[in-house]
Amino acid sequence: MNEPERTPETTHFGFRDVPVGDKKKLVGQVFSSVAGSYDLMNDLMSLGIHRLWKRYFVGTSGVRRGDRALDLAGGTGDIAALLHERVGEAGSVVLGDINGEMLRVGRDRLTDRGLVRGLDYVQLNAEALPFPDSSFDLVTIAFGLRNVTDKQAALNEMQRVLKVGGRALVLEFSKVQAAWFRPIYDFHSFKVLPRLGRLFAGDADSYQYLAESIRKHPPQDELKAMMQAAGFARCDYRNLSAGIVAIHSGYRV
Repeated sequence: MNEPERTPETTHFGFRDVPVGDKKKLVGQVFSSVAGSYDLMNDLMSLGIHRLWKRYFVGTSGVRRGDRALDLAGGTGDIAALLHERVGEAGSVVLGDINGEMLRVGRDRLTDRGLVRGLDYVQLNAEALPFPDSSFDLVTIAFGLRNVTDKQAALNEMQRVLKVGGRALVLEFSKVQAAWFRPIYDFHSFKVLPRLGRLFAGDADSYQYLAESIRKHPPQDELKAMMQAAGFARCDYRNLSAGIVAIHSGYRV
C-alpha cells in the first residue's frame, strides 16, 4: 500500500503526519518526559552498545587538541564529554540542544564529573544556529537528526558554521542491511522498547515514537545525498552493527 502523500504543511512524527508547527512541541514533550531516565534507557535498549558506538564516533572524528567543537542535540552530554577529553584545555566544546530539560540534565551530569572549563551550553534550534559562519572545526550530532523537523536545513546550518576544512559527523540509526535480521530488529523496536519504557521510565508512548522515528529517518544513501546537497564534500558513511547505526561524514571546502 502506498504511503499517504504529505502536504508541505505536514511532517512525520513517528508514523503520524502532523502539522509542521506542531512537531517541535511534540518532540519536546517526548524528551522532557524521558530526560531523567534517558541514559538508563539507552543502556537497556542497546545492551550498552551505544557507548561503544559513541566512543568510536568520537575516536574516529579527527578532532584535535585546541579545536572548537559543536555537539548538536547533545542531550545528556555523552558526546560532549568525549570531545572534551580530546580537545584539551586549549580547545572548547559547545553542547547544544533544543530541549531545556535535556540540556539541564547534561550540564548537571558533566558538572558532577568535574567537567566545567571549556564547556558551554546553548539552547538552540539546529535549523537556525546562533553562531557566525566558520565558527567550528567539528560539528557533531548523535541520535538527534531524525528528530529535527527540517533535516536539510539543519545540515545546511552545520555546513555554514564549519570552518573551511572542518568536518561534520552524524551518528544515527539507519537501515539494517541484513534482511534476515530485520524481523528481529522490528520485534525489539516495537514490542520490547515500549515495554522497557513503561517499566523503567513510566512512558511507553515516547519509546514507541522513538522506534517509529528510526524507520522514518532517511537511509544511508539518501542521507549522504542530503549532505552533498548541503554543500559538503567527500561525503561518506560507515555502517556499524550491520547498519543499525551509521556514521555519516562530510567536509566544508
